[in-house]
Amino acid sequence: MTQAIRIHAAAPDKPAWGAACNGCGVCCLAEPCPVGMVISGRRRGACRALRWHAATSRYRCGLMSVPVLRPIVARWIAAGRGCDSDAAVA
Repeated sequence: MTQAIRIHAAAPDKPAWGAACNGCGVCCLAEPCPVGMVISGRRRGACRALRWHAATSRYRCGLMSVPVLRPIVARWIAAGRGCDSDAAVA
C-alpha cells in the first residue's frame, strides 16, 4: 500500500533504520505510536501530538515538552533508541 504524507520542506531526510533520530517526522506523520494513538484518537495518519519546530527545522513529540510527562513519554516512544520506522521515502 502506498501512503502519501505531508512533510515540511525543511525537514531533514529520514535516517537509516537504527540510526539516531534526526527529527524528520516520517514515523509520526505516517502513523501514531501507541501513546500517540491515545492522544490522536486514531490508528492511522499523522499523530496530533507531533510538532514542527521552525528554529531547529525538526519535528518533535509535543508530549515531550510537558516536563511531568517527559520521562514516561520518552520511554514509551523509545526516545534515543534510534530510527525504527521502516517507511520508504520517495
